[in-house]
Amino acid sequence: MRFEIMRLDDVDGTALDTTVVDAASVNRIVQQAAAIGQRLYIRPTDDAAS
Repeated sequence: MRFEIMRLDDVDGTALDTTVVDAASVNRIVQQAAAIGQRLYIRPTDDAAS
């Protein structure tokens, strides 16, 4: 399964950048973001095309 992860602006919550990763990478990215206080929005992607 793949997930879309958006890094959010601290002020207004708009998406600054987006990346799509596999499930194994999500935990590492979340841990890194938590360590620096970064806000993320994570949602599953539509795998039908892959």
